[in-house]
Formats: sequence, C-alpha cells, structure tokens
Amino acid sequence: MREAAFVKQNKDKWLRFENILSNNTQVSPDEISNLYVEITDHLSYAQTFYPKSNTLTYLNGLSVKAHQSIYKTKKESRNRFLSFYVKEFPLFFYAYHKQLLLSFLVFVLFTIVGAFSASGDGAFVRAVMGDAYVNMTLENIANEDPMAVYKQASEMNMFLGITINNIRVSLMAFVLGIFLGIGTLFLIMRNAIMLGAFQYFFYDKGVLWESVRTIWIHGTIEISVIIIAGCAGLVVGQGILFPNTFTRLTSFVNGIKAGLKIVISTIPFFIIAGFLEGFVTRHTEMPDWLAICIIVISSALILFYYVIYPIQLHKKHERQLNTI
Repeated sequence: MREAAFVKQNKDKWLRFENILSNNTQVSPDEISNLYVEITDHLSYAQTFYPKSNTLTYLNGLSVKAHQSIYKTKKESRNRFLSFYVKEFPLFFYAYHKQLLLSFLVFVLFTIVGAFSASGDGAFVRAVMGDAYVNMTLENIANEDPMAVYKQASEMNMFLGITINNIRVSLMAFVLGIFLGIGTLFLIMRNAIMLGAFQYFFYDKGVLWESVRTIWIHGTIEISVIIIAGCAGLVVGQGILFPNTFTRLTSFVNGIKAGLKIVISTIPFFIIAGFLEGFVTRHTEMPDWLAICIIVISSALILFYYVIYPIQLHKKHERQLNTI
C-alpha cells in the first residue's frame, strides 16, 4: 500500500485517538488499550514499509503518548494471568508457527534415527539409556510388569521431581538458543534419539503396546512441550542471526522476550504432565480405552492451544484490522 493511501485510510482513527489523549477525554482504560493495540500495529507496518517517513515519526510519538496514558490510568487487571494464557499468548504465538514446525520436524527425524540406530546395534540402547535402567527394565519385563518403573516412587515425590525436571529441560532448550539455535537443536536431537531408542527397545522385547499405552499417558504432553520449548530456543537463535530492520542487539533482546513468553506458556502443561506421570501412569492396570482417551485428549489439547487457536485468533484480529 502506498504511504498516502495508508494515511488516508487510518488518519481519522489516529486523530480521534490523539484527541482523546490530548484532551484527557474520559473513556474506559480498556478502550484506550484497544486503541493502543491498533496504533502499535500501524506503527509496525510503517516501520516495515515507510522507514524514515513523517508517518513513522508521527505514529511513534502517538504510541509513546498512548503507552503513558495506559499505564497511568489503567489498573492491572486481576485476570492478567488468565488473559495472558487465553488471549495474549495464543495471538502472539501465531507468528512463531514456522519455528514450531522446524522443532517438530527435527524431533521426528531424530526419533526415527534413534529407533533405526537401536535396531542396528544392540548396545546403542545401553549407551543412550544407561546399563542400570536397561537392566532394571529387563527385570521388570521378566516379571511381566514392564512399566513397573513408574510405581517405585510415591505419587507426590514423582510429581514434584518430574515437573521440576521437565521445567529445567524447557529452560535449557530456551537458554541454549543463545548459541545461534544450535544448542537448542542439539537438545532436541538428544531427547528425540533417546525416545526413538527407548521405544524400539520395547518393540524388540515384544511389549511395544504396553509401553505406548502407558508412557504416552504423560508423554504426549511432556514430549510436545519439549518441542515447544525448542521452538522458544529457535526464536532466540533467529533473533541473533536475522535482525531484519533492527540492530542485532535489539533483535536479540526481542528474541529473548518472545522465547521467554513461549517458555512461560509451557509451565502449566508440564505441571499437567507431571501430575499424569506421578498419579496416573502408574496405574498400568487401567483399561486400554481409558489410556487411549487420555492420550487423545492430551494430543487435542496441545494441538488446539498451540496451533488451531492461535490461527483462529489471528484471523479474527485480521478481520478487526480490516474494518479500521
């Protein structure tokens, strides 16, 4: 769009907003906040297509005034936590679906590599999982209870230990992004190879179904969120490698902020995964249909929240912008 057409299309809204701010017109804080979102969208557009223009200068000044007005008049919502997870984050995350897809594809690829490596070398599983774990599992299989490992610790201890460990892995995937995303890719690769080797081990011992219907009760969310945390690390790496119109430092800081938001979004899901592993997975006697239901619901929850819902919110937001 030409700059003149862009200004003509939006100037009435800008002038109205400026009038509200300059004259201290009494409007609700939420209305000011909504107008501010629109102005910042226009500012981003102008930064991309009309750099060093008067339009960009005007919108930048207007956004600063708006920011000051919002934080001077608007009280922090008591539902800020809920708002972040229900609207703010899903709308924000839409822009990072490409990084999510890359993280997913890398994980799938190296899961296959792990399974293939285990099939070709019997010692590979021991190298990846450790002799102690393999020997214990072989003993459990011999005792006709291959998933007995999930019954050893108490429910609460396992819940807390697993949840804290999973959050630690998530943070590592994020922090390793500072190494141009290579560190994050290595962590994704490592976890994927372990998973592939682990599942092939059970296949080789003839208890693949018992492992799948048990492990994936909690593993569906746990593995999915590791992939999402990998996405956060890739966002950080991209911020360093591809600053676009920003300085490299500004782009890096923006990548850190974006990646941290993604990591924060995973915490409730890791808590759910920890709860399932601590309190539910140990019940290996549960009927298959119940285990399958938990796995399917978990898959649908992740797919909806991180893929479908962000797309829906983005389309709705685009329609609102088009009516301006």
